[in-house]
Amino acid sequence: MPYVRIPKSLATWAPLLFVLLWSTGFVSAKTGLAFAEPATFLAIRFAIATVLFGLLVLWFRVPLPTRPEQWLHLFVVGCLVHGIYLGGVFTAIWLGVNAGVSAMVVGLQPLLTAFIVGPFLGEKLTRKQWFGFSLGLLGISLIIAEKFTFSNNDLVALAFCLASLVGISIGTVYQKKFCTEIDLRSGSMIQFLAAAIFMGALSFLYEEQVVEWSSEFVLALVWLCLVLSLGAVTLLMWLIRYGAASKVASLFYLVPPFAALEAWLMFDEGLSVLAFSGMFLCAIGVWLVIKSNSMPRIEQK
Repeated sequence: MPYVRIPKSLATWAPLLFVLLWSTGFVSAKTGLAFAEPATFLAIRFAIATVLFGLLVLWFRVPLPTRPEQWLHLFVVGCLVHGIYLGGVFTAIWLGVNAGVSAMVVGLQPLLTAFIVGPFLGEKLTRKQWFGFSLGLLGISLIIAEKFTFSNNDLVALAFCLASLVGISIGTVYQKKFCTEIDLRSGSMIQFLAAAIFMGALSFLYEEQVVEWSSEFVLALVWLCLVLSLGAVTLLMWLIRYGAASKVASLFYLVPPFAALEAWLMFDEGLSVLAFSGMFLCAIGVWLVIKSNSMPRIEQK
């Protein structure tokens, strides 16, 4: 993306805003999945998001990438960050996993990212950061142990959550490595196009493409397309571009508590003392990681 002056207020509050917006995706997914299968739901969402970003590209006359390898990198990121990540989460929720629990499992992303960033990006992690990652891992483990019964259905759903975890972890680092020079608007349009093709193919191969266009489904779809795809995803790509990959990944430790709270308010998904303890450990882990690694300087106004 060309040089952009970043308002100081956005630079200060962007991480918290991202967490708040991103966490709503889990409860919105659970709402919409009552009326459509996961791949079909996501194919519709990604197609709409592609159109929305396409309109932005046309309105602002944003140039498209000119090199074939740039398109290839964007397609890879789109399939990883949107296709595999959200496909895994949506399928797990569709199989019956609580929205809050699915958020907690993929909350392991910072730990996996930490193992990736060293050899791939050359980012060095301090002992305090590793301690923070360890606390976060312990917190997530407590939550999983309390919430999962590990029945056959749970194991299949957990496998989809783990696939989602791998997708977002690799995708975050890949985006940081290969796509930071591309405008966020045109880059997001191409990524969503790739994800729409990917999920559309899965929908055609494995689902019945039946959608009940209820008011609840339309509301969930609008929220996911406008607030998540247009707002939160753009914010995520901005954070990846201007922050260390390990620090951006640490923000995902804060998503599970917010998602679990929202799921409790909307679906009465219970929160035990053990779950709250795990969330508290996650919050401390995030604080240690962020405190140990400040964001690179950006010109602010």
